[in-house]
Amino acid sequence: MSIQNPILPGFHPDPSIIRVGDDFYMATSTFEWYPGLQLFHSTDLANWELIGHPLTRLSQLDMRGMPDSCGVWAPCLSYDKGTYYMVYCNVRSFDGPWKDTPNFMVTAPDISGPWSDPIFLGSSGFDGSLFHDEDGRKWYVTMEVDHRGGKFFGGILLQEYDPQAEALVGPVYPIFEGTELGKTEGPHIYQKDGYYYLLTAEGGTEYGHAVSIARSKSITGPYEVHPEGPLMTCRDVPHNPLQKSGHGDLVQDLQGDWWLVSLVGRPLSTLGRCPLGRETAIERVVWEAGAWPTLAHEGAFTRLEIPAVASNAPRGQIAEHVDFAEDELPMTYNSLRHPIAPDWCKVEDGTMKLVGRDSLSSTFEQSLVARRVQHTGFSYEIELEFSPESFQQMAGLVCYYNTAHYYYLHIMGDEDGTSRFVNLIRTDNYRFEECLPALVPLPASGVIKLKVVWDRAQLSFFYAVAGGEWICLSTGWDSSILSDDYVRDGSDRYRPAFTGAFVGMACQDLTGNRKAAHFQRASYVEDGSLHPMEEALQSFNQASY
Repeated sequence: MSIQNPILPGFHPDPSIIRVGDDFYMATSTFEWYPGLQLFHSTDLANWELIGHPLTRLSQLDMRGMPDSCGVWAPCLSYDKGTYYMVYCNVRSFDGPWKDTPNFMVTAPDISGPWSDPIFLGSSGFDGSLFHDEDGRKWYVTMEVDHRGGKFFGGILLQEYDPQAEALVGPVYPIFEGTELGKTEGPHIYQKDGYYYLLTAEGGTEYGHAVSIARSKSITGPYEVHPEGPLMTCRDVPHNPLQKSGHGDLVQDLQGDWWLVSLVGRPLSTLGRCPLGRETAIERVVWEAGAWPTLAHEGAFTRLEIPAVASNAPRGQIAEHVDFAEDELPMTYNSLRHPIAPDWCKVEDGTMKLVGRDSLSSTFEQSLVARRVQHTGFSYEIELEFSPESFQQMAGLVCYYNTAHYYYLHIMGDEDGTSRFVNLIRTDNYRFEECLPALVPLPASGVIKLKVVWDRAQLSFFYAVAGGEWICLSTGWDSSILSDDYVRDGSDRYRPAFTGAFVGMACQDLTGNRKAAHFQRASYVEDGSLHPMEEALQSFNQASY
C-alpha cells in the first residue's frame, strides 16, 4: 500500500504534527476563517480525520474587521507531560511596514479540549513554536519582523517560557539569520543525538518555497546549515505535480522512522494557479544517528505516492450530503471572522436559517457558511426557500476566495416586493460584473435549487425549480481567480493571499431588515472520473493560466 499526497487536500497550510502514543495529531492554519485552527487525527499517517478546532470562542480569537488572509497563522502543536500546547498568531494587519502580530498559546488536558483562554506571548514576529527541552525547560522560538529598510524577515529569535509565570522570561537570543534563500520563518526545534536541530521555512510560500535545517550543540547557537542545502524544495523541478513544498514539521513513528509534513500546491498548469490553495503533504525521511536528515528518495521534491510501512485503507471518493437533520452544521463548514451563532445561523427542524446581514465584501458581519474546495473536479448544489422583497436582499450559492474575489449565484428580489429572480455575479479584485444577459425570473414562491460544476479551470452554473430539470445559466467561467496566485499577482498592489477556494451558502440584506433564507440541503460530490495522480498529471497538459 502507499500514502497518497496530499494527505489533506484543499486549503490546509502550515502543518504542525505530533505523535502521542499510537496516535498522530496535526494542526493547520485557518487565517480569517472560524473556528480557528483545524485539528486532525490519524493512526497510519495516510488517512486523517478532522476532530475539532481549538479556537472556538471570542475570548480566544476575535477577528472582526481583520483584512483578508490575516487572522490565524502557522500553529505549533506540542505535547508534554499530559498537556497539549497550541501556539498561534492572530495577525491583525499586513499593510505597510508595520505588521501587528500578537502571538498566543492555549493548552488542554486532552486533544479534544477544553482548550484554555489564551496566554499572550509577544508580538515581535509570527510563526511561533514551543520546544520542550529534555532538561525540563521550555523555549519559545519565532521569526522576527524587521520593518527597517524593507527588510521584513529579521531572522529567528529564541526566549525561555516560564510555565509558572505564564510568560516569556530572560534574554532574547537571535539564533539564526537564515540562508541565501531568504524569507526565513516557520521555525521548529528538535533534540536528537546531542544536537539541537532547527527546521525553518525559506524562500517564500510560493514557487521558491523550501524547508531548511540547521543544527547546534547549544540551543542558543551558533547553528550550522545542512551542507547539501534544503531538506525539501520543488523550486528546481517545475514539472512536478506538487509544488510550493515548504513550511514543514518532523515526527517520528513507533517504528523509529521519521516523516516530514509540509504544505504543497497543485497548479492547474506548470507553475500556474492553485485554486485548492496550500495543501498538506508528507514525505519519508532518513535520519541516522548523528547524521543530517535527508528525504528517503533521490531529490528534494515531494512525491505524489509514498510507499508506506503499514498497510492502510485506500482513500475513497469524497461526498458530503447535508440535510440539516442534526442541530449543528458539519465540522467541515466554517464562517468568516466570528463564530456561527443562533442570532444569524440556526439549524433546526431540517433547515438552516441564515439571517441576511453584510455584503460578501464585508470584513465584519457576513452571513456565510462554507466548506473547503478539495478537488479540481466536483459539483456542489443547494436547495433553499427565500422570498426577497428588494433587490438588496439576496441568498444563494457562493464560490469564494476573499472579499474581493468570488462568484455568487443567488436569488434576489425587485422593487415590487413579490418578484424573484436568479442572478450570477462575479467580483474580481473588487470589480463587480453581472454575468447573465438578463435576470432569470422565478416562480413567486417555492424551493429553488442552485448548482455549480467545478471542472478544473472552468465553472458552470445551474438552477432548477422544485421538481424541475437543471437549466444551465452560464459556463466557462475561470475558477483560477479564486487562488492565491491570481489574487496576489492580479492586485493593483501587493496583498497577502494565503488561503484557498471555498463553496457554500450565503444571505445578505443590505436594507438592514435581516431578511432570512431557509436552506434545506447542501451536497458536495467529488468527480471521480480521474484517479488523483492522473488528474494531477493531466493538468500539465492544459493551457497555462
